[in-house]
Amino acid sequence: MEELEKTKDATNEQVKPAAKNFDDEKINVSKYISTDYDDDEFQTMLKLYEKTFSVIKENEVVKGKIVAIHGEDVLIDIGSKSDGRVSINEFANPEELVVGNEIEVFLEKIEDKEGQLVLSKKKADSIKMWDRIVDAQKYGTIVKGKCLRRIKGGFVVDLSGLTAFLPGSQIDTKPIRDYDEYVGKVLDFKVIKINNQIENIIVSHKVLIEESMAGQREELLKTIKKGMTLKATVKAITDFGVFVDLGGLDGLIHITDLSWGRINHPSDVVKLDDIIDVYVIEFDEEKQRVYLGLKQLQPHPWDNIQNKYKISDKVSGKVVSLTEYGAFIEIEKGIEGLIHISEMSWTQHITNPSQMVTMGQLVEAQILNIDFDNRKLSLGMKQLTPNPWQSLLDKFPVGTKQKGKVCNITNFGIFVELEEGVDGLVHISDLSWTKKILDVNDFVKLNEVIDVVILGIDVANQRISLGHKQLFDNPWDKLEEKYKIGVETECKIVKPIEKGIIVELPDVVDSFIPASQLAVAPVRNFGELFKFGETLKSEIIEFDKTNKKIVLSVIEYLKDKDQTEIDEYIAKFKLPRKFNVKDIVEKTRSFEAEQIDFRIEDIIGEEIPPVTPVVPSAAPANIPAEKPEEKKN
Repeated sequence: MEELEKTKDATNEQVKPAAKNFDDEKINVSKYISTDYDDDEFQTMLKLYEKTFSVIKENEVVKGKIVAIHGEDVLIDIGSKSDGRVSINEFANPEELVVGNEIEVFLEKIEDKEGQLVLSKKKADSIKMWDRIVDAQKYGTIVKGKCLRRIKGGFVVDLSGLTAFLPGSQIDTKPIRDYDEYVGKVLDFKVIKINNQIENIIVSHKVLIEESMAGQREELLKTIKKGMTLKATVKAITDFGVFVDLGGLDGLIHITDLSWGRINHPSDVVKLDDIIDVYVIEFDEEKQRVYLGLKQLQPHPWDNIQNKYKISDKVSGKVVSLTEYGAFIEIEKGIEGLIHISEMSWTQHITNPSQMVTMGQLVEAQILNIDFDNRKLSLGMKQLTPNPWQSLLDKFPVGTKQKGKVCNITNFGIFVELEEGVDGLVHISDLSWTKKILDVNDFVKLNEVIDVVILGIDVANQRISLGHKQLFDNPWDKLEEKYKIGVETECKIVKPIEKGIIVELPDVVDSFIPASQLAVAPVRNFGELFKFGETLKSEIIEFDKTNKKIVLSVIEYLKDKDQTEIDEYIAKFKLPRKFNVKDIVEKTRSFEAEQIDFRIEDIIGEEIPPVTPVVPSAAPANIPAEKPEEKKN
C-alpha cells in the first residue's frame, strides 16, 4: 500500500479522473503518465493503479461502506471513483446507520447526468428479500410481515419491503369478525404462491395455525365416537346452525339440535367464542364430518309431562306456527300443542287460523287430549267460553220463521246468517217447490235478506238446516189434479240439456221433455234448435208427486194431429227431417218401455252434494226435517 500511495502522489498531477469504464481508462492512461518511466516501471505502476478500482456493473447488487452521514443523505463507497448517495429513509433498520458499516446496495447507474453514482438501499433489500421469499416457498420456512391495510378480499402485507397479498380466508381457521383489528399487526406467514412474471406473492397465516393443530386433529379423529360429549368453541353462527371448533376439527350443530323448543335464530342460544359442551350425534369417518347436538345433553320436556299437565287443564302459550289447519302453541320449551281451526270458535266458520290468532301472540287454551306415545298435544280455544249452540234450540225453535242475510252462495245451496257467527244452509232442493234452480245466483244475491224456516239443528255437529220453499204451501197436491197423464198443455223452453229440454208449465212449474219425445229421429243440437223463451205444445206422460217430477212428450201430443200441424212443428224448430203420423205412432209404441230420468244434476251439469237427515228435537209435522247444513267450501 505504501508503494501504491507513493505512485499516486507521483502521478497526481498527470492523472485525470477515471473514465466511464476501466477499459477506456486502460487505453488512454499512457498519455497522462510522465514519459520519465521506462516500460517496466510503467507497467508496474499501471497494475498498482488498476487495483485501486473495483470492477462494477450497473443493475447489480454491490457491497459498499458507509463513509459519512450528512443530514438526509448517507454517503457510500462502493470502490468507484466517487461515493454514492442513498436517502436515510431507505434504511429500515436504524442500527445499520453507522459510519464504517458494510452494506449492500443496488447500483442503478454508474454515472447520471451530473456524473454521480445512483444507488438504492431499498432495491437491494427487495432483491435479497425476493430471494428469501422464493427460498421460503421452496423450503416451507416462515417469514414475518406486517398487515399494512385492508383491500377487497384481504390485506396488503409488507415483507421487508416487498408487498404480498393475504386473502381473508387465509388469516385464521375461525371466521374473522373484525378485520380492522389486524391492520398494523406483525404476524408469521407461509408463502403459498409466487408469480415471478408479475412479482405477485400470496401468503397465509391460517396454514401455520392448522399445522400447529394437526396433531390434535389426528388424535381427535382416532378417538371421536357417536354419543361422546366434547368441549367446543363457537366459531361461526349461520341461519341454519352453529359451527364449532373441537380442537383442530370443525363440527356443525344444526338449528334443530340446539334446543328442544323452537328458536328464531341460533344466536338466541349461543354466542361467538362461547365454550360449550356438545353431544356427538354422528361422525362421518370417510368425509371427516361431525354432526353435533346441544339439546341432547338436556332432558326432553315430554319426559315428565304427565306430572305437569292433565286433560281439561287451562294453559297459556305463544303462537309459534300457523298452518292451513290450525295454530301451534308453545306452552313451554319443547312442548307444543295444536289448536285445530275447528276448536277456535263455536260459531265462526274459520277457514284459516290467522282469522283468530297471529304469530307470537299469547293465547289461552284448554288441553283436549295428550298423546304421550307420539308426543302430541291437542288444544282448544272455544272450550274456554260457553257453547252458544246449547241455547240455539231455545232461541231458534224448529219450524219457526226467521230472517237472515245471505252470507255465502255455493252450487249446492246458500248459507244464511241468522245472527253474528250463527248461520245455516238452505239446500238447493229447499229453495223452490216447482223451479229447478239452474244457477243459485239467479235465485238470490249475496247479502240479500230473505225469510227462512228452521228445519233442524244439529248441536253436536254445529249445523243448522234451513228451508225457503217451506214458507209456502206445497203445490204438488193441486198440480196432481191439473197435470194428469194425457193432459195437453203449452209450455215455454227454459234450457236445452244433453238428454232433452227443460220447459216451464203455465203454473211456473219446471218440467222435462226427453230427447226421444221431441222427434222421431235423433236430435243432437238442442241448443241451436230449441231456443230459450220459445213455446211448444206437448202432452203429460209422467207425473211423480213424490219426486216432484213432470215429464212431457211432443210425440204423444202429435200422434192424433193432422199432418199440417206436424209440418208446422218441424218447420218451426227446423228439425233434421220430416216425419208423418205413422212414424209418430211407431215412436209412441216404443216409448212404453223407455225409462226417463230427470235430476237436478242433469240440469246444471255437475253433482250436487247429498244431504243427510237432521233429527230436530221437535219438528212440526208439516215441515220435513231432512236437510242438514253442508260444510262451506
